[in-house]
Amino acid sequence: MSKKILITGASSGFGLGTAIELARVGHTVVAAAETWPQVRSLRAAATAAGVELEAIKLNLLDEIDIVHAGKCDPDVLVLNAGVMEGGSVVDIPLERVRQSFEINVVGHLALVQAIVPKMVARKSGKVVWTSSMGGILVVPFLGAYCATKHAIEAIAGSMKAELEPHGVKVATVNPGVFGTGFNDTGAESYVQWYDADTATVPMPDFSGSLDDQADPQEMIDAMVEIIPADEHLYRTMRPLATIDAAKQWQDTEWTQNA
Repeated sequence: MSKKILITGASSGFGLGTAIELARVGHTVVAAAETWPQVRSLRAAATAAGVELEAIKLNLLDEIDIVHAGKCDPDVLVLNAGVMEGGSVVDIPLERVRQSFEINVVGHLALVQAIVPKMVARKSGKVVWTSSMGGILVVPFLGAYCATKHAIEAIAGSMKAELEPHGVKVATVNPGVFGTGFNDTGAESYVQWYDADTATVPMPDFSGSLDDQADPQEMIDAMVEIIPADEHLYRTMRPLATIDAAKQWQDTEWTQNA
């Protein structure tokens, strides 16, 4: 059955690919992008792909944009937008940390509070949070980013228990290291403020860790499958090999020394 789906962060990466494919298979898609140039690029991408979708501007730091997007009444709300900031926990500027939480967590929570009450009122709907492998394990020098994703895991888990009695489902998707450009941007974000002469903890060379990123299509295919589905697992993690790494990390947390 065709569903109405609102997806944030749809200007690139998983969001763009998923929005286009959901529209291609017949769903009504409202795809949100942060800036007007991104909205126009999103429209152009949809036209080039031969699909129809509605593109809206949604800067999660802009209250007017939140109110406008909150007027939508989707069957499924996909909270996919996000930023990644690199840097050691003791060196990263607090402004970068605050902004990461405002975009990845608080802005999306504002959208939840605008839209989900309508789902509860009709006793149907679903919220899908794009978390990360970083919501389960921790990547050194990406502590602020992982903290936002750990927060998303806590919020999504609470929402699932709170909303299930009211007919509203909640799920997460947890991408690993995919070549969307998102990780590459995060890996170099620190150059705007980092000073090797004054840093408490020297930044490592990230370049090698980005050499063999997975094909994003694997994650996009999984998202296109589960977002409109009536029944599926609470957590969807790809690549599949990342699942074992995440479970091993959780075991290590119970056995490693301080």
